Amino acid sequence: MKFPIPQTLENIAVIIGSDYVGEANFPVFGMNEIHVVQPGDIVFVDHPKYYDKALQSQATVILINKKVECPVGKALLISDDPFRDFNKLTHYFKPFKSSNSAVSSSAEIGEGTIIQPNVFVGNNVKIGHNCVIHSNVCIYDNTKIGNNVTIHAGTVLGSDAFYYKNRPEKFDKLLSGGNVVIEDNVDLGALCTIDKGVTASTTIGEGSKLDNQVHVGHDTVIGKRCLIASQVGIAGCVLIEDFVTIWGQVGITSGITIGEKAVISAQSGVSKSLPGYKSYFGTPADEFRKKYKELASIKLIPDIIEKLDKLP
Repeated sequence: MKFPIPQTLENIAVIIGSDYVGEANFPVFGMNEIHVVQPGDIVFVDHPKYYDKALQSQATVILINKKVECPVGKALLISDDPFRDFNKLTHYFKPFKSSNSAVSSSAEIGEGTIIQPNVFVGNNVKIGHNCVIHSNVCIYDNTKIGNNVTIHAGTVLGSDAFYYKNRPEKFDKLLSGGNVVIEDNVDLGALCTIDKGVTASTTIGEGSKLDNQVHVGHDTVIGKRCLIASQVGIAGCVLIEDFVTIWGQVGITSGITIGEKAVISAQSGVSKSLPGYKSYFGTPADEFRKKYKELASIKLIPDIIEKLDKLP
């Protein structure tokens, strides 16, 4: 997430009420999570296990809960609660703005696009040419939709990320300041849910087709011409490369990569990254040949036990 105008380290420190290490006029251009951070960004870290990863990332400003040695060319924001202060920055630069109409006056809708009754289109939404948006679709603020896109009834684009910090007294929500990007020639089935990114974009690539009741978590990126069947659940921060096929009721854990042209069979559970150009099934999902061997071996267990019982 880039700020509307560049900030300074001192300005950011004043907004969140923190101390800082570095030059007061050190430039700050935005804020991002660790997996999408870029030079000029703020990243937050609140656990010693991840200090080195944050300090050595591309981020040039680290919002951290301990005064540590600052890497050369970077700056620190010292906070007793980086999670809280990251939320402060999201609220400051991307505050929630209520709507007073079904289709916001700030929305841009391309020529030939059809908006059916009872569709909600939020602030600063951009919809391209020759799209069809069916009834009861909800398009949250800042969503970007390309040309020739079809979205079926009841689908929601831009709901908040499912991201919470477990505090002793409650679950504390990380605010979502990102958006959703739907590229050209995408079809979304009925009752799909695409969560916005926390600081970046959740993206559905050009030509991809999603069946009914598919969930896509925050900051996930789906490549070009992917096919995803009904009731698939994809967690946050997943990278699905081009031409992947995912059949019904597959569950995919967060932070992994599915390689190009992979095929995942129905009801599989994906718990690790999978290389491309292969077919997978089962829970945990693995290659067809390996999984069939495992199943064949399992079928032999009763005979093995029976033989063992007959041993003197």
